[in-house]
Amino acid sequence: MHGQRLKNGWIIDGMAKEGIMPETNFVFRKMAEKDILDVASLEKRLFSRPWSEQSLSQALRQSTLFVTALEKNIVVGYCGMYCGFGEGEITNVAVDPIWQNQGVGRKMLEYLLEQAYCQGIRRVMLEVRVSNWNAIHLYESMGFRSCGIRKQLYDLPTEDGMVMEFRYGG
Repeated sequence: MHGQRLKNGWIIDGMAKEGIMPETNFVFRKMAEKDILDVASLEKRLFSRPWSEQSLSQALRQSTLFVTALEKNIVVGYCGMYCGFGEGEITNVAVDPIWQNQGVGRKMLEYLLEQAYCQGIRRVMLEVRVSNWNAIHLYESMGFRSCGIRKQLYDLPTEDGMVMEFRYGG
């Protein structure tokens, strides 16, 4: 693949269409309709309230940015963001348990944030279960900061959600 190497090590092809995780076989790209079955399957395995195939398909047709992580053309992770007015809201970050704690989630998020920046997004928000310390640590290490708690945001089980914010350049 020919492309431009960015400061974070990404090799970007054109306008942030596809990225290769250096020194691995992982490829990160915008999610396509053909990925929906695999992404929905991943959702069902990871979340108590998974997105349906129909919801994922509808989301792709809105002002969103969804990316997938692939290893040998198999979806091993995905994350998504609603976009508007220079801001983004991350909806889900999901990595197959086999590939967790190996840097896939971090690189996938870096790729998502890089693409968002290319589209004019300058502020990104997300919510995370307060008990999900692995995710909170990852987000903080990437520059997200806690800006509040939403009481009983999640169910199955009921739990508070931490609201986190990321601003480019600060």
